[in-house]
Amino acid sequence: MDTKLTLRLNEDVIKRAKEYANSHNISLSKIIESYLDSITKEKEEVGKIAITPFVKSLIGVIDLPADYDYKKAYGDFLEEKYK
Repeated sequence: MDTKLTLRLNEDVIKRAKEYANSHNISLSKIIESYLDSITKEKEEVGKIAITPFVKSLIGVIDLPADYDYKKAYGDFLEEKYK
């Protein structure tokens, strides 16, 4: 059920928010609702990250050895990149 809410905000903030909403094809009400929803969720829900179907489809695509150190590999890559 949707309920009306009246807010008092700085005029410049409202103007920028409307421009942002317009440029992203979303209503200002939806932006505010999403923000309030995200900051008021239960702590246990906050730690959960939704995995998209695309990411799920990538699971198992690469077989790496059990002892593969991805942090070391990435560090080596960065060292080589910025030599």
